[in-house]
Amino acid sequence: MQRIAIAALGLLLAGCASQPALTDYTVNSGAQRSPGQQALTFDYADLGLRIDPDSRSLRGDATLTFGTRAPLDRIELDLDRNLPIDAISVDGRALAAGQWRNPDGKLTITLPQRLEPGRHVKVRVTYHGEPHVAKRAPWDGGFVWARTPDGQPWVASAVEGEGCDLFWPCIDHPMGKPDVVDEHITVPAPLVAAGNGVALGMTEANGWRTWHWRARHPSTYGVAINVGPYAELDGEYHSRYGNVIPLRLWYLPHNKAHAQALFAEFPQMLDFFESTIGPYPFGDEKMGVVETPHKGMEHQTINAYGNKYAKTPYGYDDLLQHEFAHEWFGNQLTNADWDDMWLHEGLGSYMQPLYMQYLHGDQEYYAALMQQRTSIRNKAPLVSGKHKREEDVYDLKRGGPGGDIYTKGSLVLHTLRGLIGDDAFFRAVRELVYGRPDPRPGNFAPRYATTPDFIAIVKRASGRDLDWFFQAYMYQAALPELVARRHADTLDLTWKTAAGTPFPMPLDVRVGTRIVTLPMADGHGSIALPPDATYTLDPHSKILRREERFEIFQRYQEQLRKQAKP
Repeated sequence: MQRIAIAALGLLLAGCASQPALTDYTVNSGAQRSPGQQALTFDYADLGLRIDPDSRSLRGDATLTFGTRAPLDRIELDLDRNLPIDAISVDGRALAAGQWRNPDGKLTITLPQRLEPGRHVKVRVTYHGEPHVAKRAPWDGGFVWARTPDGQPWVASAVEGEGCDLFWPCIDHPMGKPDVVDEHITVPAPLVAAGNGVALGMTEANGWRTWHWRARHPSTYGVAINVGPYAELDGEYHSRYGNVIPLRLWYLPHNKAHAQALFAEFPQMLDFFESTIGPYPFGDEKMGVVETPHKGMEHQTINAYGNKYAKTPYGYDDLLQHEFAHEWFGNQLTNADWDDMWLHEGLGSYMQPLYMQYLHGDQEYYAALMQQRTSIRNKAPLVSGKHKREEDVYDLKRGGPGGDIYTKGSLVLHTLRGLIGDDAFFRAVRELVYGRPDPRPGNFAPRYATTPDFIAIVKRASGRDLDWFFQAYMYQAALPELVARRHADTLDLTWKTAAGTPFPMPLDVRVGTRIVTLPMADGHGSIALPPDATYTLDPHSKILRREERFEIFQRYQEQLRKQAKP
């Protein structure tokens, strides 16, 4: 999700203030899984969701199939306590009310008999209520109950921060993905419910329509509700890998011309990602986009789009491209813990400068990087090496890196690419995403990874031990600093890191019109510099480093913001 630079946008919806507060457990997605949750295999979820826009409520009927790696006497799920449970059954056997409890949003169900490895259990949970309303979707998670310009219902879920448990019983952790999800979304006719995965039909009865969708390995917060009076554009993309990918765009009818122009961007985006990274991971389902009343989010195969068809001087829809990048970095590759969220957002953000280089060349590439560079804050390391919940990462007040996982992550990748070269860099990214160097449709599946996994992959791809690089850029907040001192006819250069760790980053120096590369093997280097000579450090902007000019600019911007406040 693109949460930087545009956080002032969003919808303030009436009625949300009267809702009961979410518990700390529910509002903070990604709490450590219990041993029981870690033992579970989540094989299948059949979600029946009846969405009533008039009452802003839902009725849920979820049947969840689990296996286990260890004997279990209970099943632990996550579900907002503000959605009252009507009944729970296990393998068709109704449980007494005393056999489950959900005091803080962690739903614990006592099984009638122990679940042993090799066996499966079906847990059915029926519930109802008014799901939490997002005050500023997508930055604040929840449901968005809106109206189209002509007054028709327009509903969306956006729950990345708070998690899937805001509207269905799940395991609210990045590693809580079910293998398969069936969605039966019931809405008032003639509304359309655009869903994840493949469309399996629609039935209509008594003024209600039920839309059936099926998705494989959807990310937990990527299971999405999108309801509106949609029209649809459809087409096909003939991939360089030989498969044909369905293209779908659901839009509000009054935006048809804008939607057609946006739809025309789909093939070009697909070609960029497939030629740069590898096969579209969900080619046997669809590339899907749906117009939403909130800004946007990377819902798997049904990306939420609310950018109002904005135009930029770069000549493409940057928000759509960012969210689409998450099909590779977020949905195919999923971080094993929120602490590794930069793998989603840093790689996803680097795809925008790369796309500019692909479309227009180096000027736009460096312009996009420069735009990102101005917002890097360096208040906390990108990675702590410890378990984190979602808000622990995004909230600067909690000591998280915040927006740096986007912008700093992107510039670190740019620096890494320059250090190891294009061949090793893109081979490493490809292996990170697919788990193999030769991805083809049908020979890979969604996977989890961590920052140490990426470091190990880069080491193999480059043939170099780059622990010093990742130590400086990932695990320290402050950027490496280049200290330059001129003495008579010599320029002495020294790298300095906050923790004093080694940083043997090679450095280009332009002296007059001549470029000299200093190996800086021990973090030091020097170059002859005649008294009247001019010089430029890192003239091709290869290296992310501390430069005071950016800090001065940021202080100036903050001063302007304070002056603008009433």
